[in-house]
Amino acid sequence: MATWLEGLLCTPQATFAGRVVFGSYIEAIEPLPVTPSRYILPGLVDLHVHGGGGADCMEGEAAVRQMARFHAQHGTTALLATTVTAPLADLEAALKGIARVIEHPGPGEARVLGVHLEGPFISPNRLGAQPPYALPPSLEVMAHLLELAPIRVVTLAPELPGALALVRFLKKRGVRVQLGHTDATYAEAKAALKAGAQGFTHFYNAMTPLHHREPGVVGLGLAQGQWAEVIPDGRHVHPAALEALCRAVPQTYAVTDAVAAAGMPEGAYRLGRQRVYKKGGGVYLPEGTLAGSTLTMAEALKNLKGWGYPLAQIVAMTASRPAQYLGLAGGLAVGQPADLVVLRENFTLEAVYIGGKKVGAA
Repeated sequence: MATWLEGLLCTPQATFAGRVVFGSYIEAIEPLPVTPSRYILPGLVDLHVHGGGGADCMEGEAAVRQMARFHAQHGTTALLATTVTAPLADLEAALKGIARVIEHPGPGEARVLGVHLEGPFISPNRLGAQPPYALPPSLEVMAHLLELAPIRVVTLAPELPGALALVRFLKKRGVRVQLGHTDATYAEAKAALKAGAQGFTHFYNAMTPLHHREPGVVGLGLAQGQWAEVIPDGRHVHPAALEALCRAVPQTYAVTDAVAAAGMPEGAYRLGRQRVYKKGGGVYLPEGTLAGSTLTMAEALKNLKGWGYPLAQIVAMTASRPAQYLGLAGGLAVGQPADLVVLRENFTLEAVYIGGKKVGAA
């Protein structure tokens, strides 16, 4: 039986008054003569999320489901479960747990589209909040991990010996490679783009910064990047730096980099084998290093609106671009899954639908 919603329908191309008719898929989109007082957006897509609601996806299947339910309540209808650098046995267990969720999705869960493997092939000099278990790039290890779960994105440091061969290997397998947690020079990072790397992980953070005589990874991204993820929480990146990125990199998209502490009270939480602490809305290692975020995609959307981004660009950054990066169509169109986010006039979350089923609102 079809359901319908009326509101201002928001796409990267246009915003117009309309009605969406849907079952599990969108069946019709009809214009309306009056302007409703709420917004209807395509479901938000998060390609970098470690946890939320007290759960860390390194803990296995139950934790991944808990995380997926939490983020669904906050506007995320699809995500990549993101691992951290860890001993191989821990990574194997985490990937097997994520794979079970992908194979058998549960009610009220955001769609888990696959895995974002953040590490272990990263620089020991740019760990950020990553646990200290970095490994040199290995085709054998990577091939083994690919057998355990559908890995869609890999973050690596291109300056490491063997990294370029790994980039080429992953490109042939259809895996997106992103540069991150890297101490690379401009030239080393450029070689990785030439080899097939496509994106940049939490742009500006945990990578060599821009200097006018050594542009670093940031300089390469601003000069030649096509895709980049960024954390719009106001802590990881200043709004002016975000604006510069959006002007330079045409396919910039938002991610949360959320950890288990998202949606939880202040205190200690797990990030892989690290202990992290939520304090004052941020998450930190004991010495004060930022350790992921407490951001949700609904909050990211609201932040972008508050910083003056037009609605079409916000929808692109939070929904359509991340879907397109994975080769998915998505969006508000007949025949697409009925993954919808409904916002009140003040841009707070009213409801979320995944596959046409209402999962609620925060």
